[in-house]
Amino acid sequence: MLKGFRDFILRGNVVELATAVIVGAAFTAIVEAISTKLIQPMLAVAGPPDMEGLGFEIVSGNKATFMDFGAVITAAINFIIVAAIVYFVIIVPMNKLNSLRNTGELEDEDVPPTQEELLAEIRDLLAGRSLAGDATEEGNNVNFDDGSSSSPRH
Repeated sequence: MLKGFRDFILRGNVVELATAVIVGAAFTAIVEAISTKLIQPMLAVAGPPDMEGLGFEIVSGNKATFMDFGAVITAAINFIIVAAIVYFVIIVPMNKLNSLRNTGELEDEDVPPTQEELLAEIRDLLAGRSLAGDATEEGNNVNFDDGSSSSPRH
């Protein structure tokens, strides 16, 4: 039971996923800092310094019922920043690299034969050998010094 769990944990997909979650958490902290420390001060020039007061109370005088639209707007801004950075910094360069790699492989290197092509070539070689062997089978008898002869065993 523990061996199965260990095999599951050590599989590449699980390790890669754990790494992605850790990097994602660190990246989210960076984006949040950029949003709160760089973008919000720029927005404060045009309006209120923060958006935390943007909302209303469902029950007047009860802060627990405050609908905070500013937090939703800040989360949306953070999401857009994360999505844009991931797209332009990771996805676009990886797609470009993959397309260059794919076109470069076909031009620079010979495409290796497929398994079917190799098997067909082996079949043709064996067929050619057996046809040549059938034609010269009578000539394959080996004569020994004592006068006896032997034919090859297949």
